[in-house]
Amino acid sequence: MSIMEKLIYHYFNDDDFLHISGKIKEMEKTTSGEIRVAIKEKRNFLQRKKSLHQLAVEEFHKLKMNNTRDKTGILLYLLLHDKQFYILGDQGIHEKIGDATWDLVRDEIQGHFKDGNFSKGILWGIDRVGKILSEHFPNKEDDIDELSNEVVIE
Repeated sequence: MSIMEKLIYHYFNDDDFLHISGKIKEMEKTTSGEIRVAIKEKRNFLQRKKSLHQLAVEEFHKLKMNNTRDKTGILLYLLLHDKQFYILGDQGIHEKIGDATWDLVRDEIQGHFKDGNFSKGILWGIDRVGKILSEHFPNKEDDIDELSNEVVIE
């Protein structure tokens, strides 16, 4: 087991990842939005001077979340080593739902993290993000699941 896996498995287990993927699938049934969760162990050498926002944007593009039909991708990005968390919505989401909403959701998730409830925090966050998205971006008749629901672990 690598050091990365040891750190990640200090906070999450395989069942947690299955529950998170299942929660994404469940919430996406109510919205045309596409939710992804990416958990990164730590910054690499080239990323050490980048902001959390910059790292989230890089991950967003790496996962091709900017290619959704209606620009409704949203990333929940967790940087374990730095104990930082960021929510990044694509252009379509950002136009209707400002950063202040996501900052409130982020703060609530971080509250769960501070209590040691990492999986619970992510699950709560996905639920809350899904409900907010369903209000502004309800599921469409021709909606398809454009992105994987699996948790990205790096």
